[in-house]
Amino acid sequence: MTTSRHVPAVDRRSGRGRSPVPRAVLPVALSAVLGLCAIALLAWPAREGLFEAVAGGTARSPVAGAAGLVADKGLLALVAITASLVVLAWFRDRPRFGLLTAAGAGTLAAYAASEVIKLVVTEERPCRVVDVATVLACPVPGDWSWPSNHSTIAGALATACLVAVPRLWPAVVPLALAVAGARVAAGVHYVHDVTSGLALGVLITCVVGLAVHSGAQRVRRRSTARPSRVARRTTGT
Repeated sequence: MTTSRHVPAVDRRSGRGRSPVPRAVLPVALSAVLGLCAIALLAWPAREGLFEAVAGGTARSPVAGAAGLVADKGLLALVAITASLVVLAWFRDRPRFGLLTAAGAGTLAAYAASEVIKLVVTEERPCRVVDVATVLACPVPGDWSWPSNHSTIAGALATACLVAVPRLWPAVVPLALAVAGARVAAGVHYVHDVTSGLALGVLITCVVGLAVHSGAQRVRRRSTARPSRVARRTTGT
């Protein structure tokens, strides 16, 4: 007599089964980080000229109001998309909800890292260094420039969405880039500030998020394995 082992299907609502971690996202994210870092390094020597051209040109253009709106409020759109994914995953796909929760930990870690780096580097805002009209008012002294917090969070949230639902890239990637670019256009950051912030958000969210997710998976496998061992000892098999 032969027996076959039945592998249960994934119950999405209860969260049983293995969460779908898209490993293909990792090399793409690493390539994005390297590319953004390269842009930051290239932009650094010409930072003031680039800022004057972009911020000054935007302030004198018809798109000044739109640039200021995106720079100030654009991040809320990424927050709304991420929150919607979290709610949908909670009701329809618990493994994906676990991925989003882990990526959320990465987003918090990215923001914390950007704040610490700001306090260590203390780079002055370009609107205090370059004499040019800007769309947004210059932040108060002591609110440092590098890296951009907005860009860090934008990169982190976009990465969290892509780790959970890769097909959302046409929506979240342009939105994150628009938020970062608007921070320069509105006159509150250099180009290297926003590209570094994006890179920091992508990198830390991937590393911390996937580490948290892998740790949670190991804990869950151990907790489900213990009752099985106890049952085998009880039945004598």
